[in-house]
Amino acid sequence: MSTAGAARNQTGAPAQPAQPATTSESIFRQALGDDFDRLHPMLQRRFGVDPGAGYACVGNGVFAEVRRGAWWTVPFLKFGAFRNILFPDQGTNVPFTIENYPYIDGLGRPTVTFIRTLEIGPGRRRRFDATMIYTPGRGAVVDYLGTHQHLATDLQLAVCEDGSLHLRSTALRFHEGPISFTVPGFLTGSADLYEAFDDARQVFTIQLQVRNPLFGFLFGYRGEFTCDFPAVTGDDVPFHLKPVREEFRD
Repeated sequence: MSTAGAARNQTGAPAQPAQPATTSESIFRQALGDDFDRLHPMLQRRFGVDPGAGYACVGNGVFAEVRRGAWWTVPFLKFGAFRNILFPDQGTNVPFTIENYPYIDGLGRPTVTFIRTLEIGPGRRRRFDATMIYTPGRGAVVDYLGTHQHLATDLQLAVCEDGSLHLRSTALRFHEGPISFTVPGFLTGSADLYEAFDDARQVFTIQLQVRNPLFGFLFGYRGEFTCDFPAVTGDDVPFHLKPVREEFRD
């Protein structure tokens, strides 16, 4: 099954006041169980996006720093750029958007987009593409990376004492046609991501590091953003946010 991509847009608005978390069973609520209620209320709202919840989360902010590893990591990062997974660019004060839209994919799965678009410089736009589902068999959120869902990883989720969310990727699986295998660890990078909400400044904060067991640090960023929560239905998902190809294997 496939859909076609198109040019990317950018949206964003100031953060909304904290509201009670949605009662919809979002993919993150299913994965975290009762721990979901320990998240900061604004993170509950942000990660409560689900087709049944009736809203999306659209953020707009700035990465204070986007950085990469040493020169020998560049070929690895350039390879990832072909499918909007990683890229070798770096910079400071980089504007970005993040678009989380819920929909039911062509395989009948509740899905949420995690599309991050970075304005690295004039004429230099980079994008991370991810779509996420919850798989009961794995008991985890499965993160499909890139435009074609060729790569999938289970996410380990934990709620920190301050109500922030810690997300860690696990082993990477490759799917294409009849081929399906777990990618050797030395060829991949594992991601550690933290998201929090700063009550004093009314902003979300985010930091990410991707590391390889042999090469060490590969890529990372840190920054902050505000969010709008527009009301949506499944038909409201911008077409360009959906993957080009949908993978039935998790």
